[in-house]
Amino acid sequence: MVRTPAPQHPASVNDTTSHDEGETRTSRGIQSVEVGGQLLKALAHTGRRMALKDLAREAEMTPAKAHPYLVSFGKLGLIEQDPASGHYGLGPLAMQLGLISLQQVDPVRLAIAALPGLAHKLGCTVSAAVWGGQSPIIIRVEEGPTPVHISMRHGSAASMRHTATGKVFAALRPAEEVALALAREGHAGALDEPGFAAELQAVRQSGISRVQDELHLGISGLAAPVFDGFGRLALVIAAIGPTASMQLGPASAQALTLRQATQEISERLGARRLESD
Repeated sequence: MVRTPAPQHPASVNDTTSHDEGETRTSRGIQSVEVGGQLLKALAHTGRRMALKDLAREAEMTPAKAHPYLVSFGKLGLIEQDPASGHYGLGPLAMQLGLISLQQVDPVRLAIAALPGLAHKLGCTVSAAVWGGQSPIIIRVEEGPTPVHISMRHGSAASMRHTATGKVFAALRPAEEVALALAREGHAGALDEPGFAAELQAVRQSGISRVQDELHLGISGLAAPVFDGFGRLALVIAAIGPTASMQLGPASAQALTLRQATQEISERLGARRLESD
């Protein structure tokens, strides 16, 4: 008995290999999703509700092209429209996704993973520190090509007054908490010293701290903060090396590399990049 081959039917409109109208499937994904995603990126970038024409311009598309995407995103809850102003903002589903993402990301894990590559780029020893309740605590040290002969190990406290790491915490933690930590180190009243106060203000403005031959002669360092998605100081990453090999200027290659690394970790934690960066 000869079996007759089953007739071949064309793919239905629901076939996953078909192309929906206005949608191009490429090896990298679905183009229309990527195009519409520019609207979500625009809202995340500006951080405020926007009129259709302004949102479309920010996403580099026409209002007529943007509107259908906004309707679909609205049905999903990714975008919502204010009934009074008509402006568009991120919707409840976008908020839920953001909060879940923040809960799933571990800042310590991200920082530790980044340290080996950062030590190689900077050519010096790098470390990560968190606030331990009473002082900054070093949680990881990654040695660079040039060894640093100082007592710095996992679990040790960093001086609030004389290390680049400590000065970032001193600049960004609550003043009452910082004053107590400094007093425990034997530096009561340090926040009232004009020179130290100016240093901390410079850290706030530039986003980086530096020390030269303070705690150990011939050893200098840089440090920069990592922020979480709520704008809180999550941890501090520092670069330490012989003074002769450290570039301490805020616009130096080492400083810019360190700042870029901490900004990238901050962004993965949900922090927004500052316009001035």
